[in-house]
Amino acid sequence: MRVLNLALCLLVSLVAGMAHAEPQWLTLPPTPTLPKAEESGLAAVNGIKIWYATFGKGDPVILLHGGLANANYWGHQVPVLAERYRVIVMDSRGHGRSTRDERPYGYELMASDVLGLMDFLKIPKAAVVGWSDGAILGLEIAIRHPARLSKLFAFAANSDPSAVKDVDKSPVFSAFIARAATEYEALSATPGQYESFLKQIGKMWATQPNYTAAELKGISTPTWIVDGDHDEAIKRENIEYMAAGIPGAGLLIQPEVSHFSFLQDPRQFNENVMHFLARH
Repeated sequence: MRVLNLALCLLVSLVAGMAHAEPQWLTLPPTPTLPKAEESGLAAVNGIKIWYATFGKGDPVILLHGGLANANYWGHQVPVLAERYRVIVMDSRGHGRSTRDERPYGYELMASDVLGLMDFLKIPKAAVVGWSDGAILGLEIAIRHPARLSKLFAFAANSDPSAVKDVDKSPVFSAFIARAATEYEALSATPGQYESFLKQIGKMWATQPNYTAAELKGISTPTWIVDGDHDEAIKRENIEYMAAGIPGAGLLIQPEVSHFSFLQDPRQFNENVMHFLARH
């Protein structure tokens, strides 16, 4: 009887915990770590040093992280994708372990860094899976350098600054910005400059991108425009606008996740990416 009562107490406790558990879109799971790379280092690109790592073999897939973040955020995706593809991750200029110069941050410049790394690795054409700023870099390449891009999975991008919500009101996004400060301090070649870094990235966000309807209509790369149904940063109408404006683009709204879907529900995110890559 005592064992039975203990079991009942544990069950009641579990159910109560589940009842009070926060929805996953209101959580910011820990930043994962990357698996052991087959190759990694600093590539001389555009007068700076871009940190990169490669995993697996097969058709190349480049994972591009969001603003303020670093390539470690792809730690749940790399092992799955590397079973079938050659996966390349990189830290964008001034982010993570990559350096920068005095030029202001801009999507066109940062996209040229991606192309420069592709040249360094002798990759003529690749698929891109991008998150937030990384997805915008994918759109930038699709618009201006389509010959270098085979497919684009664009998660949580925006086509112009008016599509961004007031993230100051989001506890999840505030927690991400605070975490990014700690990670910047640990990884950057210029620790202690996070506030300046944040200010400069914020200036880019306030003024870029500015893709016209004609530019979106000119995209010929097989593309999915993807977002979480609880994205705290990007307005849904802009996601739908981009998907409608890019010829043949797919629209996918992932359930019960936010701007950080790949951390909150990596299985769902990975299945969507693998399905997209396999079908095009």
